[in-house]
Amino acid sequence: MNDLDQLLENNRHWAEAIKQEDPEFFEKLARQQVPEYLWIGCSDARVPANEIVGLLPGELFVHRNVANVVLQTDLNCLSVIQFAVDVLKVRHILVTGHYGCGGVRASMRDEQLGLIDGWLRSIRDLYHEHYDEIAALPDEESKLNRMCELNVIQQVANVSHTNIVQNAWHRGQPLSIHGCIYGIKDGLWKTLDVTISSPEQLPAQYRLRPRRPL
Repeated sequence: MNDLDQLLENNRHWAEAIKQEDPEFFEKLARQQVPEYLWIGCSDARVPANEIVGLLPGELFVHRNVANVVLQTDLNCLSVIQFAVDVLKVRHILVTGHYGCGGVRASMRDEQLGLIDGWLRSIRDLYHEHYDEIAALPDEESKLNRMCELNVIQQVANVSHTNIVQNAWHRGQPLSIHGCIYGIKDGLWKTLDVTISSPEQLPAQYRLRPRRPL
């Protein structure tokens, strides 16, 4: 038996179920994708982006990495953001973390894990920046979960600081970045009431002037 037989069978059942509901679904999907949302989330296998928010393929553009980090040096993430904003013209960027995130947990400890230590360094810095707040919480779970929220809030800021997003605002393109979090224990997705929709909401040191023509 091929190692992928079960997955191939699952796929056939899934495709048939979709076609029974909408016989032209895949034909329409093949012509174009017009998502309104970009999801930036964690790679954790327990966090299936489309299913959580009840959207079909083609309705959600997705980028995932360990601990839903947005770095100004990560060309992979920045390329996804640029394609979503400049080409697909998404209107909303959903930065979504999840409670109990293993990457965030690792950043709060002094153990070495290997290559990922460098990836998580910005979260480690964030943890020490908020150390007093986190230390005052009553137990390890609440400490971790608050750090997961703080990480999302920081990544929303990081997205808003990119020239990709700010250039979209300068040309009048409607675009909002939202901080959200998912609870693996209850399956509920919620906002953290953190939304940035214009450069006026940014600290002055992060606002970029419109680009001058060459």
